[in-house]
Order: sequence, then C-alpha cells, then structure tokens
Amino acid sequence: MSGRLLRLACTAAMATGVLSAAAPAVAVPDPAPQGRPVAQLLTDLQRLYRDAERATETYNATADQLKKQKTEVTRLDANLAEARLSLNDNRAAAGRLARQQYQNSGEISSYVRLLLARDPQHALDEGHVIGQLARQRVETVKRLAGTEKRADGLAREARKALDGQLGLAERQKRERDEVRGRLRGAEELVASLSTDQLAELARLEKPGASTTQRELVTSGALSSARPPSRAGEEAVRYAVDQLGKPYEWGAVGPSSYDCSGLTSQAWDHAGRPIPRTSQEQWAQLPRVPLSKLRPGDLVIYFPKATHVALYVGDGLVVQAPRPGTKIKVSPLAANPLLGAVRPDPDGKPLRRYTPPSIGEGSKASVPSGVRGTVRSAAESPHPK
Repeated sequence: MSGRLLRLACTAAMATGVLSAAAPAVAVPDPAPQGRPVAQLLTDLQRLYRDAERATETYNATADQLKKQKTEVTRLDANLAEARLSLNDNRAAAGRLARQQYQNSGEISSYVRLLLARDPQHALDEGHVIGQLARQRVETVKRLAGTEKRADGLAREARKALDGQLGLAERQKRERDEVRGRLRGAEELVASLSTDQLAELARLEKPGASTTQRELVTSGALSSARPPSRAGEEAVRYAVDQLGKPYEWGAVGPSSYDCSGLTSQAWDHAGRPIPRTSQEQWAQLPRVPLSKLRPGDLVIYFPKATHVALYVGDGLVVQAPRPGTKIKVSPLAANPLLGAVRPDPDGKPLRRYTPPSIGEGSKASVPSGVRGTVRSAAESPHPK
C-alpha cells in the first residue's frame, strides 16, 4: 500500500464495477473513525484489503474450476449426441431385421428344404447364407443393447456434470458478492478519512517496508548478478510491458489484471503455464530461497499466500497491488513476505541478460532510492 493507493482506494469499487450489485453484510470498521488512532485505522484498512484479496483468489479458483467443468459438460454433451445417433441407427437396423424375420416366418424350414431339394449343395449354400444373416441379427441386437447402455451412462454423467457446473456457478456468485462486500468496506473506511489521516497512514506504513527492504539488500540476498532463464526473461518482459494498466479483481488481461492474473499470464506468455491463483502457485510450484532469487521468480506474500508479484531483479517486483491502483514496480518487501517459488526450476540461466527498461511513466511508481535500479543491473555476460 502507498499514499497514492490510499487516496485512490475510495474509487476502488467504482473502478472495478463492484457497486452494481448488492453486497452481503461484512464486518467493517467504524465508519466515523475520527477519534481512533491512525495506526489502528492502518491496521483495519490493511486487514480489509487482505480479506478482499483472499476472497478474490478464492473467486479466481472457483472461476478456474467452472471453466474446466464447462469444458467437461461440452465434451459429455458431444459424446451423448454421438451415442444417440448411433442408437437411432442401431434401432433402425434392428427394426429392419424384425420385419424380415416376420415376413419370413411362414416359410418352410431350412432342414425340410434340404431334404426335398433336387440340388442338396445349392440348399447347403443357401443355408450358410441364412446362418450368416442370423448371426448378423444377433450382433445387431448386441450392438443395440450396448449402445443403449452407453447412452444411458453418458446421460447420467452429463446430468451430474451439469449439476456440478450449476453448483460452481452459484458458489462463484457468492464469492463475487463477498469480494464486493470487502471492497465496499475498504472504500467506506477510506472515504471517512481526512487528508491529514491519509497522509499519516502513508507515513506510518513506509518505515516497516523500507526497513525490511534495507535488511534484504544489505544482506546480499537480492543479488543482481543472477540472470533469469529464457522463459523467465520472457515472463519479466511481459510483466514490465503491463506497467500502468489498472488492477481489476478476477482479471487476466490484456487491459487489466489482478495479482495472480498478472503472474499467471506472464508465465503463460513465456510458454510455461502455471496455476491461476497465488495459493495454488505457492502450493504447487517449487520453492526457492530468497537468497537465490532470479528474475521471473514469483514472490508470495501474507501467511495465507493471498498476494503474489513477479521478481524483476535488484530487489524489485512488478505487481498488481489492489483496487484503485495500477500495475507498478515496488520494493520486494512492500508486503509481508511468505516466500518465493520458481515456475521453471529446470530452466538454465542465460549467459547474457539485459534487464528491460522501465519507461519514464512507470518510474513514478518506483520508490525513491531504488528508481532505475532495474536498468542498472549488469549487462555484461553472467556466469551460469
């Protein structure tokens, strides 16, 4: 969070269209906090944004499940349609056989024909043909029974899959309403603050992040001499190209993103698809210590892994912070760190790496003291 975020946060819900529907009741701070300590207001605001981001990532996970379920329903519907066509064909064939059998029911038996035939060999050949027809009838009836069984099974699967889709859609709606409620709570709190309180909030917030960042930098953990892999370089360049675009919860580009929407799309663009949400990225991707970070790695924040950013080197990350803000470059320790993961642990570091340039319009979001350090990273050959 930054002072700019606090001033823009009151437009969060309108910027993302979240005020168009009623939101469920959520616990929000006192809407008239003039007599409360500013430090407590900061804690409340940070909690509301964390809750909103947690709800957003839950919504994203359900949206991903719903997408997969819709694909499964489509597949089952196509298979069921094919099975029904086959069933109709088999029923038509069985009907033709039944009519033939009925029409031939009054004829003399093949055994008697053989006894009375002037040419027994001809009668035997005719009997062979009749036997083949009988076997075809049996096979047709078996196919009909099998097709009916398959069609019934597919119909049950399709019904179950559709029920699952409807259930996921309902859950997604509830989670969407929760996000809206959390964001409304944050908006109401910010709207109730004075200009002096907003300035005090920004002042209180800066020292903690700056101290943590300073400790990481002075420890040598955030070395700028560690190049990315080829895919990591592609992910970094994609993320940097998105600087200045707005945050929007649930968005995966190209005009807006939420935090994990940005990181997942960056790595998808690099040809290495990764899980959609920050929790899944933290749970499923290989962990990497902060002392071995390289550009392209993902930095995960907060105890429940509810926020993620993409490391670009020199102690900086590209992130989609929160509603009301734009994608920007921030110090790695701008939020409480949980850890880091590497989407391509098998990727070989590049021998030469030139960090992407951060445009002047985007530099405004880079904190003083670290501005331009991405560009100042070594451009000479790097060791493997």
